[in-house]
Amino acid sequence: MHAIKARSDRSNRDAMMSRTSLSHGGAFVLPRFLRKPFRIASRLFGGGVNVPRYAGTFGMIGFLSATGIYGMVIGNHTHEVVKATASTFGFAIEKVSVAGNNETSEIDILEKLGLDGETSLIGFNADEARQAIETLPWVAGVEIRKVYPGSVVVSLQERKAFAVWQSGRDLLLVDEEGKPIVPLNGSRYASLPLVVGEGASSRGKAFIETVAAYPDLAAKVRAYARVSDRRWDLLFDNGVRVLLPEQDVKRALAEVETLQRTKNILGRDILSLDMRLDDRVTVQLTPTGMESREKMLKDREKAAKAAAGRRV
Repeated sequence: MHAIKARSDRSNRDAMMSRTSLSHGGAFVLPRFLRKPFRIASRLFGGGVNVPRYAGTFGMIGFLSATGIYGMVIGNHTHEVVKATASTFGFAIEKVSVAGNNETSEIDILEKLGLDGETSLIGFNADEARQAIETLPWVAGVEIRKVYPGSVVVSLQERKAFAVWQSGRDLLLVDEEGKPIVPLNGSRYASLPLVVGEGASSRGKAFIETVAAYPDLAAKVRAYARVSDRRWDLLFDNGVRVLLPEQDVKRALAEVETLQRTKNILGRDILSLDMRLDDRVTVQLTPTGMESREKMLKDREKAAKAAAGRRV
């Protein structure tokens, strides 16, 4: 009955509105889609709708909250608000564990993490921290895990120093690919192979492995020198330099090893051994070696004259 009465009342009001509109000239009829909002507004302002007791309070709180969130987003303060809120509820980062850092300082890692004592685990951006740590010279890769409620675990993979590269006056540690890591500092890496010259860092690994196949020579090498980024020289502990050809390096190394084994060529008074020509070996003597050679030639000449005199 009430529903039928309500529909009847609405129909009467719609008819009254139509008659009112017609009585004023018949030119205006309220569109159908506006009639329901108009009825609701009429009931609201006419006292026909009961507003909840705390509707105004909740409405004000919602308005202020929306205003605060809007200001936070516009002012770019979201991160600070999240950090402060999460820290208040016990999610502040209190522990950082670092593993795999033999060369990288934990202080440098903590600096890259950007923690300030109030940073929350919720607001902590692990991807940004990983990218920052990867800029450290020894770091090859890094994994960062967040462990709730307040711990961060950092696992590093570090680059390996393969050789010392002398470029001009600079001495740099390089990895197997020849990429510089850090300047050489102290004697800790003095036992690493020394590669010298342009192109030596990137090509050094392959050449060092080639020479390693001739252990009698490799044990005495002090440096591997790249010449004009075309060929190599070997510098030995006693100062002797062996000039290798641009092509067929293995043949030249095998010949040097044979000369060393049969004649101890590297132990003689020589400055260099030129292996660049296929049909000959050119030897440059030291000043002492020159004197010894001249004396030997003179003695040989005297001996030859003496033998000729006896035959006469």
